[in-house]
Amino acid sequence: MARKNECIAMLLAGGQGSRLGILTHKIAKPAVPFGGKYRIIDFPLSNCVNSGIYTVGVLTQYQPLELNDYVGNGEPWDLDRTDGGVHILSPYQQIQGTDWYKGTANAIYQNIHFIDKYDPEYVVVLSGDHIYKMDYADMLAFHKQQDAACTIAMREVEWKEASRFGLMIVNEDGTISEFEEKPANPRSNKASMGIYIFTWSKLREYLIADENDPESSNDFGHNVIPAMHEAGEKMVAYQFDGYWRDVGTIESLWEANMDILSPASGINLNDPHWKIYARSPSAAPQYIADGAEVGNSMVTEGCSVEGKVDFSVLFPNATIEEGANIKYSIIMPGAVVKKGADVQYAIVAENAVIEENAKVGAGPDITDPDKWGVAVIGEKITIGKGAVIPANVMVNENVEEGTNYESK
Repeated sequence: MARKNECIAMLLAGGQGSRLGILTHKIAKPAVPFGGKYRIIDFPLSNCVNSGIYTVGVLTQYQPLELNDYVGNGEPWDLDRTDGGVHILSPYQQIQGTDWYKGTANAIYQNIHFIDKYDPEYVVVLSGDHIYKMDYADMLAFHKQQDAACTIAMREVEWKEASRFGLMIVNEDGTISEFEEKPANPRSNKASMGIYIFTWSKLREYLIADENDPESSNDFGHNVIPAMHEAGEKMVAYQFDGYWRDVGTIESLWEANMDILSPASGINLNDPHWKIYARSPSAAPQYIADGAEVGNSMVTEGCSVEGKVDFSVLFPNATIEEGANIKYSIIMPGAVVKKGADVQYAIVAENAVIEENAKVGAGPDITDPDKWGVAVIGEKITIGKGAVIPANVMVNENVEEGTNYESK
């Protein structure tokens, strides 16, 4: 029997991430590269260790291989521990037949024995697709002070965005009086962040009841939390005012990468008191050639830059040749942008090649605003010489020389 933990974390990392399109065809969403040297999952893992939580279950399902390899034994996050540490929890066939995780609540239900092994008083349930820095210890202290069964992290969002979120109506004392799941006409702008702390003895009871309900979709937001509320359990909202972004869409992933280039955005990756840890690849020092122009950008290890880079994020081993122009773009590991190519407002995935004089993406100022969006080039895709890739398209096939992709 493992030593008792006051609080352990369960990190939901099995989602397909379909809104990220070709970026998640081969990898789980939490494994998507972010911010020059990180993966999305680095943020909740780092938050755990910075908050003093050293037992973390990572629940994987969709395309888990690269994510499993990346997390490994947890050493970069100080989670390579014999008592606790990080554990990859994939769905498995049981005697009575359950295998794939049917929903977020079912994923936790299938791992009740794992949680019981550590005999925690509290369990924090996290999502693997958010960029933020948060002290879960402060949220846990609030949960205990309120003597709550469930505490939900909450932040106020713009009213025009509110219908995209699960919303709460919160009383003056912080207790939650009502829930609304993505309502068409919101009555509140207090959004759930998908970060929960439960008293384990309570959650365990409701997970078992939910699993035994044939009508349930086995989801926290749709089933377990409403059931706890209807039963009269004390549920409170914990207000969080720091930087937080759900990077579940191409636009939000691009915007979050751009945010790290602006101190005014509120996210600081250089804070020595709250480091974001990562399994960084081994790479040579970056090379910035004489005559290259680099401004307002993040250029990481192994990059070779001979062209112009502005307001962009370059991941390890990216190559920008002489005469290439990169602006407001994300160039992922190993991608190559050749001479004279122009890449603007785009995401170029790992090991893609943009050949000479090709044009990828366009600014919102020269595109119909209703049709504008970030252009995305898939992993290992080659865009031929002089080809033109417009804004707001995803390219997951090689494009021949001189092709105008709009005409395809």
